[in-house]
Amino acid sequence: MSTQHNQASGYLFTFQAFLTWGLLPIYWKLLNHIPALEILAHRIFWSLIFVLLFLVWKKQLKLRSIFANKKALTTLTIAGLLVGSNWGVYIYAVNVNHIVEASLGYYITPLINVALGILFLKERLNKLQLIALLLAASSVIYLTVDYGRFPWISIYLAASFGLYGLLKKMSGVDAMPALAIETMVLTPFALSYIIWGMVSGNGHLFTESLQTDALLIMAGVVTTLPLYWFGLGAKRISLTSVGFMQYIAPTIMLLLGLFIYHEGFPQEKQVAFAAIWMALAIYSYSIIVSYKKKQQR
Repeated sequence: MSTQHNQASGYLFTFQAFLTWGLLPIYWKLLNHIPALEILAHRIFWSLIFVLLFLVWKKQLKLRSIFANKKALTTLTIAGLLVGSNWGVYIYAVNVNHIVEASLGYYITPLINVALGILFLKERLNKLQLIALLLAASSVIYLTVDYGRFPWISIYLAASFGLYGLLKKMSGVDAMPALAIETMVLTPFALSYIIWGMVSGNGHLFTESLQTDALLIMAGVVTTLPLYWFGLGAKRISLTSVGFMQYIAPTIMLLLGLFIYHEGFPQEKQVAFAAIWMALAIYSYSIIVSYKKKQQR
């Protein structure tokens, strides 16, 4: 495969991943008659099933070495708890009509990553990155004071996903085997909830329509497939390109929230979003400047 073709396929895979993540609110909305906790339980359980099938198909089911590595196992256990709670809050946000607030969280995530880099990896900020971080923090404070409510959904989604990414980086385990361990950690709780629902008559699997059954089971596919695409794409294009493409998902989410599901967008949120976009523009510019300097060396 030529370098040019390899790069083109990298962009395609990465775009597919972010497009799918951006469109996920439509999927969860189809299940909004079901409690968020039950949807989460199915997402966890079926994700484990599909990721194990995937690893068997790819002949990569080599989890024993991860279980033997206490540090990696502990890191992935914590990562599993973080991503599970992130999924739960995200599904809840979609189903209670807070897609716009959720999108703000994923816009903030790159800036949260910068803050985590300073705290845990002893990374240094340049002036532009510091300005971007302060601007983002100011927008959250403004939204809290003027809107009268702390944007906990946005902050939790950003913080949990940022910490999740940090732990994944620290674990050194590939994306799909890592997801297998993470969902394995959560599956006893998820499966217990599913079984309780079936026994008590409160569950929705195999009690309603074929569409509901299919959507609950395929939650595993819509979780694992974009992650696989992202893994393929990120290896073939620059980290800078991935950084810019990550804004595709929250932009689609924002547009869905505003124009498809007609969520409110008061002035306070408009100002906060404008400040975040300005912060991201400054942050992106700092990445470009840094990248060009490295290329010149």
